[in-house]
Amino acid sequence: MKSRKPAGKTKPKAAAKKKQKVVLLSGGNPQIAKGDGDAPVQAYIAAMPGWKSALGKRIDALIEKSVPSVRKTVKWNSPMYGVEGGGLFLGMHSFTRYVKLAFFRGASLKPMPPGTSKDPKTRYLDIHEDDALDEAMLSKWFKQAAKLPGWMI
Repeated sequence: MKSRKPAGKTKPKAAAKKKQKVVLLSGGNPQIAKGDGDAPVQAYIAAMPGWKSALGKRIDALIEKSVPSVRKTVKWNSPMYGVEGGGLFLGMHSFTRYVKLAFFRGASLKPMPPGTSKDPKTRYLDIHEDDALDEAMLSKWFKQAAKLPGWMI
């Protein structure tokens, strides 16, 4: 007969105790495991190097305020934002000198974000360290983008 360990006497796994070090990919983009919900997005933002982490927190909070029903996920080492049944409307990506916001239906936004894409529907906004952040315009874009049909994955 096998002996059993008494209940409540199990040791936590060593892997659970260790905090994994985040690897930065080219351009300083954190390598975060894909996952749904706020936790993987917050892990990505916390791992963004230097000033980009504070910017990521600010943008994430503004998205939550602008689109209270926002759904979050990390795919392809980037936080993505969407709405239930409507698909993804925004992605964020950390580069060496800037943070890029990708509005997947940005060509439909008024006014359009300034950065062009090979995809005629997508528009970008690159935010550099010393750029002023127009939160009112970003909030308008987030609200508009959340109402458009998003990118279904």
